[in-house]
Amino acid sequence: QVQLVGSGGGLVQAGGTLRLSCAASGSIFIDAMGWQRQAPGKQRELVAAISSGGITNYADAVKGRFTISRDNAKNTVYLQMNSLKPEDTAVYYCNALSGIRKYWGQGTQVTVSS
Repeated sequence: QVQLVGSGGGLVQAGGTLRLSCAASGSIFIDAMGWQRQAPGKQRELVAAISSGGITNYADAVKGRFTISRDNAKNTVYLQMNSLKPEDTAVYYCNALSGIRKYWGQGTQVTVSS
């Protein structure tokens, strides 16, 4: 069983920065890790993902502003969010893929005020 514990959300003004982190517990190999977000009234969407080898993938809306990274030794994924916009406001969920199973964190609120 894998548990994901995320942290780092909060309230920030437009143009500000936040850093999210998410640690996976359990002694198993984690393949891809990533972040998705869900804004009120909208579907959950991909934000960024990173493979165990460090290959990254970003949604067009965050390219050039967000950076995903991971520490494989700690099974932890990070999301550095710069130049935040009000439209980035959402609940951010981390996820981790191990084999065929995908695990989800509890979600952390990010609110960007204009």
